[in-house]
Amino acid sequence: MSKIKNTLLPILLAAVFIAASEFFRNSLLLQSHWINHYRSLGLVFPEAPLNGAVWGVWSLLFSTGIYLLSKKFSLWQTAFLSWFFGFVLMWIVIGNMGVLPFAILFWALPLSLLEVFVAALIIGKFSQKNG
Repeated sequence: MSKIKNTLLPILLAAVFIAASEFFRNSLLLQSHWINHYRSLGLVFPEAPLNGAVWGVWSLLFSTGIYLLSKKFSLWQTAFLSWFFGFVLMWIVIGNMGVLPFAILFWALPLSLLEVFVAALIIGKFSQKNG
């Protein structure tokens, strides 16, 4: 039971933090950028509840990846690797698809770095405390 708690608790706490951070950044801070960019492409920005649920799954999978990396790497290495795999690669793909409003990167870059660092910190602290 303790092993499950030592694994699941840090992953779930980090996932909640990531989901909240993503919601703040994309649905509050940068929402108008997304909506206007999609409108300029003749598209509607996807913000239905199902899209939010998919981001919740993404947050859980991302926090699981951060947890796994944290078992092999330092806090800084885990944060950087996670950020690279979670965000840089996503931005390359959605940029290639033409749906990334590049102006958001002014805010998204530092906030995503902070998001991943705090998530890695949460995982590190709760894994150590309970492990």
